[in-house]
Amino acid sequence: MSAATLRILGIDPGLRVTGFGIIEQSGQKLAYVASGCIRSGDGELPQRLKVLLEGLQEVIAGYRPQCAAIEQVFVNVNPKSTLLLGQARGAAICAAVGSALPVAENTALQVKQAVVGTGHARKEQVQAMVRRLLQLPGDPSPDAADALACAICHAHGGQGYGGVGLGRRRRAGRLR
Repeated sequence: MSAATLRILGIDPGLRVTGFGIIEQSGQKLAYVASGCIRSGDGELPQRLKVLLEGLQEVIAGYRPQCAAIEQVFVNVNPKSTLLLGQARGAAICAAVGSALPVAENTALQVKQAVVGTGHARKEQVQAMVRRLLQLPGDPSPDAADALACAICHAHGGQGYGGVGLGRRRRAGRLR
């Protein structure tokens, strides 16, 4: 990895499944490094969070990214689900921060705008664009694709496929 190459870890937090994706950025060029999912299994919440934390710490130690990008949590209809997702997100942030990685955060809307060109893209559209942008032989799993999309969004500085700059005014998660 050259000095001008940036290795980015994207994280799609989830309590049952947390997706991760690692890309390298050299100028305008993006290259796939790795992706996958960490499954917390069943059991008590603290143990499941520990599995996520340790799994991401292993990924960070193994692939040595220089920064992390994580999707922000949106509020679900079910407050309990939102709280649980927030705790999984907290474990992911702790794994990154504990490894001295700077953490960037974007909403799902921003990630989809940067990767697909529309903030209301379906999961299949995100998978297809991630496959295209990274020249993968097939679609990654939905969780891995979302994590790779977070990394791509960060690499593009929010300018992404749709030419949408995150430096623009934001209001209620939408770009103006």
